[in-house]
Amino acid sequence: MRAPSGESPTPAPRGAGVVVPVRAFTDGMARLAEVLSPSERAELGRDLAARVVEAAAGHPVVVVSSAPEVRAWAAERSLACIDDPGSLDGAATAGVAWCAAQGCARAVVLHADLPRVRAGSLAALTRDAGAPVAAIVPCRRGDGTPAISIPVRATGFVFAYGPGSYRRHAAAARAAGLGVRAVRDPDLAADLDLPEDLAAEGLAGGAVGTPGSRGWVRR
Repeated sequence: MRAPSGESPTPAPRGAGVVVPVRAFTDGMARLAEVLSPSERAELGRDLAARVVEAAAGHPVVVVSSAPEVRAWAAERSLACIDDPGSLDGAATAGVAWCAAQGCARAVVLHADLPRVRAGSLAALTRDAGAPVAAIVPCRRGDGTPAISIPVRATGFVFAYGPGSYRRHAAAARAAGLGVRAVRDPDLAADLDLPEDLAAEGLAGGAVGTPGSRGWVRR
């Protein structure tokens, strides 16, 4: 339909943007502190974040962080970076707003601790475009939410990270009038939250094999 004379047409939403919240590299991944030194955690954090943004190639990507080392890392890669409001819920919300401002129909919030993420991992999270559907990945324990995608126009949806977030996100989606599609992808589910997750992935010393890293060793 043509816009009335003198008015600019409103562009149709397109594609999906990817939101990558990264609280910090220095002193990050605190729950792995009993098995990794601060420098090892920082290196692992950088390598995992690089892996995630590489998997999102072809999509608009925004890193959400206020940590100087993360912002410098994003700038080196010519990635957009916006301030962290101070909580994961706030970071996800800010990232969705950024995606909407870029003209995206959908926003994928992707945690930066996914050693198995790959280029094809996002397909199941982006296929709904602007449809009123939330696609949610439960973590390996069926508890957390390592990845979720929602239409940017999903008014009323409230992020609810923390223990039990998968069920809370599903409930929040329904409350906002969205359908819920569980994406049970073992690669996206395999986040590194706890020391046993590191062991489950067979990782020891060095990073996960992203370009330029020393390379973590799989046992």
